[in-house]
Amino acid sequence: MADKKEIERLEDIAFEVRSKLLYLCGTYEGAVHIGGDLSAADLMTALWNYGLKNNPNNIQDPGRDRFILSKGHSAVLMYIVMALRGFWDFDQMVKTYGKLDSAYGMHPCRVQLPALECSSGSLGQGLAMAVGMAISARNKGEKHRIVCFMGDGETAEGSVWEAATVANSQKLGNLVVVVDRNKQFMTSYSEELITLEPYSDKWAAFGFNVIQIDGHHMGQIMDALDALPTVDSHQPTAIIANTLKGKGVVFMEHNLGWHAGRLSEADYQKAIASLRKHYPREAGKE
Repeated sequence: MADKKEIERLEDIAFEVRSKLLYLCGTYEGAVHIGGDLSAADLMTALWNYGLKNNPNNIQDPGRDRFILSKGHSAVLMYIVMALRGFWDFDQMVKTYGKLDSAYGMHPCRVQLPALECSSGSLGQGLAMAVGMAISARNKGEKHRIVCFMGDGETAEGSVWEAATVANSQKLGNLVVVVDRNKQFMTSYSEELITLEPYSDKWAAFGFNVIQIDGHHMGQIMDALDALPTVDSHQPTAIIANTLKGKGVVFMEHNLGWHAGRLSEADYQKAIASLRKHYPREAGKE
């Protein structure tokens, strides 16, 4: 079972991550993919501050875990989490985000940010890249994990299941897929236009070790990461994290209108107040 103090530490970081997401959404002149960033915030926080072996002071460490953001439109979330982890400066990221020649674009670019493993943004392609990395690592006898972070919407792509077939066929126990299962696409809800259920059963049928969790319960996230099989095992793992798009901001939750957007000053204040109510330790500070 996850340590209580460690759970609280990660929850506090997740609160800070969400607060900074809202700040950027209120200061950037364009739209931010805020809904899916909020649904994935707890997962991303736990990965970069607990689950992944990565050192911001040695980004080329050959023993580091490889992280693939297949859900490339959640780049802002990743930028913030990695900034808090020490990979780059948060204020500089906010100042330059989305501007011409900025290292911090709407989708991540490895040319601009060498700490990343790949550029991404074309949905449905991340898992294939992760599978290739996992095969390469195994063939070289390397002992790190390859973690592919996905949205459930992109798993409607056939290329995802082609890659999943290869992962099982190659017995890639060093591969971990984390799915932000918020059941909401850009313009519709899951199961309205595309039937994904029985979702976890699909991953199991493709040969994956499946772990289902509440993607907003930090203890469950940590337990899932602790329960991963050894890197030299022979079965890839899929962590299916059930989440809520817009989590923490009541007027954004389960709201198709907040796939992406910008906050006015009034909405920013409402959003921050709503967020504090979700975090008892923060609400108690008022």
